[in-house]
Amino acid sequence: MSKIPLTLRGAEKLRDELRVLKSETRPRIIAAIAEARAHGDLRENAEYHAAREQQSFCEGRIAEIETKLAHAHVVDVTKLPANGKVVFGTTVDVADAETGQETRYQIVGEDEADTKAGLISVNSPIARALIGKSEGDVAEVKAPAGVRELEIVKVQYI
Repeated sequence: MSKIPLTLRGAEKLRDELRVLKSETRPRIIAAIAEARAHGDLRENAEYHAAREQQSFCEGRIAEIETKLAHAHVVDVTKLPANGKVVFGTTVDVADAETGQETRYQIVGEDEADTKAGLISVNSPIARALIGKSEGDVAEVKAPAGVRELEIVKVQYI
């Protein structure tokens, strides 16, 4: 498996989720299974089956997070050389060449992406168009609605 890029914040978020799953969610599900077992016949016990389904989901998510963290390449953006180029983890202010509307994006790993918060996946069309460019450059983004031109206004390593 190849390295999975994560920002420091994204790695910490995954570690927090893993801690909650292991120390809070898992014990709660185990207690629910034990309680459901005490009710008797397991074949017709909906509570038992629901708790087992929750357990399966929880254990799957724990395994998924552990794998991602084991294969993570954590990037501390503040330690990158601030040479003005757009790279993974940078925060970029762009202006739409057609409308002039400015938008701020941070290029993050897939698990961290949240477009409403301005966090875009490194694999998104916008991020792929921006990476490698510098302030003042125009990036052509191939979107389903057609090609958009975005001018890079500012690159920050925060």
